Amino acid sequence: MKVLIPSTVSSESFTGERVDDFIVYDVHAPIPEEHRDAEVLVAWQNPPAQLAAAAKHLTRLRLVQALASGTDAVTAAGFPEPVQVCSGRSLHDGPVAEHTLTLVLACIRRLDRLHLAQQSSTWDNEYVHEQASPSTARDYTLAGAGVLIWGFGSIAAKLAPLLTSLGAKVTGVASTAGNRSGYPVVTEDTAREMLASTNVLISLVPATARTDKLFNNSVFATMPRGSVFINAGRGSTVDEADLRSALEKKQLRVAAIDVAQSEPLPSTSPLWTTENLIITPHVAGNRPQGAAALISRNLEALHTGNMLENLTSKSVS
Repeated sequence: MKVLIPSTVSSESFTGERVDDFIVYDVHAPIPEEHRDAEVLVAWQNPPAQLAAAAKHLTRLRLVQALASGTDAVTAAGFPEPVQVCSGRSLHDGPVAEHTLTLVLACIRRLDRLHLAQQSSTWDNEYVHEQASPSTARDYTLAGAGVLIWGFGSIAAKLAPLLTSLGAKVTGVASTAGNRSGYPVVTEDTAREMLASTNVLISLVPATARTDKLFNNSVFATMPRGSVFINAGRGSTVDEADLRSALEKKQLRVAAIDVAQSEPLPSTSPLWTTENLIITPHVAGNRPQGAAALISRNLEALHTGNMLENLTSKSVS
């Protein structure tokens, strides 16, 4: 079995008893002809054009193992239906939880505003008074804040206890209601009813037709005036014009996004100059943890015919 490992990860720790060759390939170049007989393609940070070329040229391919949490980029590449696709779900739980918590705290404590004051050599006395005033003090803490995590999977399960430890009241949103990792989880209909009491809304949802521009004015306008929005999921899930409007109208006090509809975000995007918006360049999950172990388990499962881990529910087409 020949396995293609992307140049974007270290190949030193990859092992497999059933593997004849681990071949490192350049994600920015076409797969060399001598390696187009590979049965497994590991994908991480591959440009769309090169994924599409791989889908066309790797005719013996049996598995695409994505290291990203979602497989939307692989799906869009057009691999034929017999090719199985697995995600890197769980590989980013720690890093994304860390980054999302960082964005939440940066918004709550308004580090963006304090950084601007520092750049202008200004001691922001207005901030000092606002933070101390009984009328606005609650804006500057997670203690007692209602936090809604939309997309309650393994990342949210890692994030929620961190928020709870700081006094937040956390509720999750998923396709089915119940209790996950000790937290109440509701469906979308109930979540919309809860928006009026949500101080911090966190999106960790994947990119699907159902979630396209899910977070729009109908969501932001229902939240309490002065609330916070964080997107560490996918850029397509947010109506960016509505997000800008909600910030400009002060419906949202501050927001932070790690993802955008178009990436890299063009220099001409009005998001760059939107006040009270923190932007990071899709780095929340930029370092998959435990990738070698996941790949090893799936290579063994592929050989034995057992169920693959993180197998997507639909074949790509």
